[in-house]
Amino acid sequence: MKPYLLAETNYKALQEEKFELAILPWGATEAHNYHLPYGTDVYEADHIAAESARIAWEWGAKVVVLPTVPFGVNSGQTDILLDLNMHPSTQLAVLNDLVEVLDRQGIRKLVVLNSHGGNDFKPILRELGVKYPRMHLSFCFWFNILDRQGYFEEKGDHADELETSVMLHLRPDLVLPLEEAGDGAAKQHTVAAFREGWAWSERKWSQVTADTGIGDPRKATAAKGKQFFKDLTEKLGGFFYELAKAEGMYE
Repeated sequence: MKPYLLAETNYKALQEEKFELAILPWGATEAHNYHLPYGTDVYEADHIAAESARIAWEWGAKVVVLPTVPFGVNSGQTDILLDLNMHPSTQLAVLNDLVEVLDRQGIRKLVVLNSHGGNDFKPILRELGVKYPRMHLSFCFWFNILDRQGYFEEKGDHADELETSVMLHLRPDLVLPLEEAGDGAAKQHTVAAFREGWAWSERKWSQVTADTGIGDPRKATAAKGKQFFKDLTEKLGGFFYELAKAEGMYE
């Protein structure tokens, strides 16, 4: 039993605990090229949250990881079989209910650990912050925490070398041989502003990529994933510890 994982602990153990920070991992259920499982974002969120929380807990922070939300915003993938979409308005409703519980029970810090690029929690947390002024609400997207160039050769952002390496480390039993993966080739938008990143338009997934991947995964290795996971969770664990222990947010 890990006392910092709500799904594994029990009511008896919680009688003596007073948590400083709740962590809500949030993933998605969607296709990840031909070689990775639909639950890739959820598996990653589970493992990254658990290991980072373990580090923070052992340093002395009272953190608790809530069960991972397995559905994310997949509104650009409506024609991809069984890519399960949760609208942002639904995410707001789910988060509202959870924040209401935490606020009522005196756990006044929440960080959403995002594991899916289609999720955008900033406007949601802005709205909830007005409604629950006693709460400190934040989020981070683990995919962007480290500089990937120090670990991986190929660019990408979905079922790419990074994600494939992480999954080869965490759940190799669920990864098909890389010779069965697509190359993750992705088309670029014809409008320059969208390519340059200063204007935004949702990607229509099936028009952008044939295999649902974006980024070539074929140089992925479990060793790369292990080192990335170690460095990532150490940095994230430090963030959880610092946030849990912070008495004021500004100085």
